[in-house]
Amino acid sequence: MASYIAKRILVIPFLLFVFSILIFVLIQAPPGDFMTTYSAILAGSGSSLDAEQLDAMRVSYGLDQPLHIQYVRWIEKLLRGDMGLSLLYMLPNKQLIAERLGPTVALALFSFILSWLIAIPSGIYSATHKNSFGDYFFMVLNYIGVAIPNFFLALLLMWFFYVKFGWNLVGLFSPEFEAAPWSWAKFLDMLKHLWLPGIILALGGSARLTRVMRANLLDEMGKPYMVTGRAKGMSEWSLVMKYPVRLAINPLVSTIGNYIPQLFSGSLIVASVMNLQNIGPLLLQALSMQDMYLSGSILLVYCLLAILGTILSDLLLAWVDPRIRLE
Repeated sequence: MASYIAKRILVIPFLLFVFSILIFVLIQAPPGDFMTTYSAILAGSGSSLDAEQLDAMRVSYGLDQPLHIQYVRWIEKLLRGDMGLSLLYMLPNKQLIAERLGPTVALALFSFILSWLIAIPSGIYSATHKNSFGDYFFMVLNYIGVAIPNFFLALLLMWFFYVKFGWNLVGLFSPEFEAAPWSWAKFLDMLKHLWLPGIILALGGSARLTRVMRANLLDEMGKPYMVTGRAKGMSEWSLVMKYPVRLAINPLVSTIGNYIPQLFSGSLIVASVMNLQNIGPLLLQALSMQDMYLSGSILLVYCLLAILGTILSDLLLAWVDPRIRLE
């Protein structure tokens, strides 16, 4: 197992190198560059820059260089631990990402834990009470959770709580704490606003995970070892929890690699609708403004999370399922 972990860790730099090339090419694919978008925004607001000023700014930002030169300069900075300067905010990308990392991690962990706490018990109940009222109830909820877009659910819940209780559940902080430095009061204020976006993000994921859990558990419960366990006199609940649940949970564990980056993005549209101060809206604005260094740095972080999540899911699978041996 140790050699397997070491091999997976050693291959991470190579994967990040490949992903960095793909990311840089994709974010450069749209026509124009940051200065093109910036000049269009200025023109829309009634201001303008002449061609000489645009060219001078393009040279100062290094946008006049060929694509491979821009990529090499970006990689050189990353190897030194420097994520570069955001063209949009004129601030270090590391600072911009670090400022939103705390709320992003808190929201991701809360949504992840809540989705599993919903999916596993409801999936077990639906499988062990097939075609019962509870099974149909959870099935309808799952279909609703899959069918309704998360951003539309966010709008509905925000409208409901505002109309019924007068709660303005926009953002992750109250106005007086948005620009304030981190403190215990700001942390408690974030927890007060965290529950609604966490529930919204967890509902969509739990709906899919519940269906997977139910289907796999029903498949395991029909296998011969269940008949043998019943013949030995084991109680149904002990038998189900000891064997088929441990096997049916494998597909859920294997999705961690894909699920973690999605949670860290906070669902771009949901985060934009609810004005969440996490990394998702920052990435969306960077992509729309063609801020290649900021968007490239965030996307590379997502790729790293996907790689680490895949390794974590493989290790958890080996721990959960004794039939899996990683030699």
